Amino acid sequence: MTQPTDKPWGGRFNEPTDAFVEAFTASIGFDKRLYHHDIRGSIAHATMLQRVGVLTKEEADTIIDGLRAIEAEIEAGQFEWSVSLEDIHMNIEARLTARIGNVGKKLHTGRSRNDQVATDIRLYLRDEIDIVAEELARLRSGLIELAAREADTIMPGFTHLQTAQPVTFGHHLLAWQEMITRDHERLLDCRKRVNILPLGAAALAGTTYPIDRHVTAELLGFERPSENSLDAVSDRDFAIEFASFASILLMHMSRMSEELVLWTSAQFNFINLPDRFCTGSSIMPQKKNPDVPELVRGKTGRVYGHLMGLLTLMKSQPLAYNKDNQEDKEPLFDTLDTVKGCLKAFADMVPALEPRRDSMYEAARRGYSTATDLADYLVRKGTPFRDAHEVVGKSVAYGIEQGKDLSEMSLDELRQFSDVIGDDVFDVLTLEGSVNARNHIGGTAPDQVRAAAQRARDALSRLTASQNAQGEESRLS
Repeated sequence: MTQPTDKPWGGRFNEPTDAFVEAFTASIGFDKRLYHHDIRGSIAHATMLQRVGVLTKEEADTIIDGLRAIEAEIEAGQFEWSVSLEDIHMNIEARLTARIGNVGKKLHTGRSRNDQVATDIRLYLRDEIDIVAEELARLRSGLIELAAREADTIMPGFTHLQTAQPVTFGHHLLAWQEMITRDHERLLDCRKRVNILPLGAAALAGTTYPIDRHVTAELLGFERPSENSLDAVSDRDFAIEFASFASILLMHMSRMSEELVLWTSAQFNFINLPDRFCTGSSIMPQKKNPDVPELVRGKTGRVYGHLMGLLTLMKSQPLAYNKDNQEDKEPLFDTLDTVKGCLKAFADMVPALEPRRDSMYEAARRGYSTATDLADYLVRKGTPFRDAHEVVGKSVAYGIEQGKDLSEMSLDELRQFSDVIGDDVFDVLTLEGSVNARNHIGGTAPDQVRAAAQRARDALSRLTASQNAQGEESRLS
């Protein structure tokens, strides 16, 4: 049991907190990672209070010096965390008062833990978003450069996991890059809604002190203060939105992972993953397992679970703040840790992928991947498309029976299905002819792939410059 007077809120209580309840309600075990942002928010709050005359300059300077000393203690591993003080806010405030005396008790003037924690989480998430954005940019750059190098590498394109039409490996990689680009843009859009200041909303209704929330917002690099005090302390949409971004990103990375797992198999043999991204078997000495993509694929479900947890956490809460919201941090923290780990693994791994070009080419030769090119050829010769479709279907059936690809048939063999077929048909039946024929923006022609890679480089450069400017503005505040 702890005495009521040991608590900063204990004035109206007549009996100690039950020991189990104290441990059950404490959050210091996980929210101590917010220490830097809690101290940064408190410094800004004290600075604002001094500017509006609530604190003297001497009081504000004493508080700020004390907070910086506490931050140094934490970073040096010398800070003693107390479960009885419940959370990061009370641990730091109690230590501040112990260091500088009663003036430390003035820091909490005009604010509540409700708006304080909302501010801490937003500051923390904003910084983490900038780190995630850097890793996304690194992954995109790796995809773009590998795609440019492999613009001429022919491989089969699939629908229903069946050979459909020939494409290039570079074109396929740029499809992955498009997915990650949308994720990158979604993340930076999410950052805009994170970057709103709740501090000053106090418990739920604002404060009677003459605070200036615009000053605090400027000091902390926020775009603006929140408009409504009730919403400010109870809103966790920004955390849900980040978890939604993370879920879509991991869905994309899981799709990429599935293809990497397939392509590294002996049955496909399209790529080699360097040994440093793989592990072996404890019983089968020949095994080389693609553990990185498999783990990313597996961690996707973990992130989905956090999104559903956060949505469920908020779905029945009345305004304003409720203790339920203590449960927002662990899923958000784990989502961030998971996303950063997955992105680092992929950003390191993708540039090291080693395509097995001969295997890809041979696979594209199988499966009649130029059948659509033959149909298009017949249409250009005046054959209605549905008739051309039937002619090519019969040609493929004949090829299956004879064990021949379309490009391996003689002109006489092809002409038995349509007499409009001429010598020029072999220009479209080759894999090179097929990919080069799709010479338009978004097509798989190697020149188009190289042009698309350059456009992607330019777009990434512009987006990175913008996000760097945002991050620098936040750091300088």
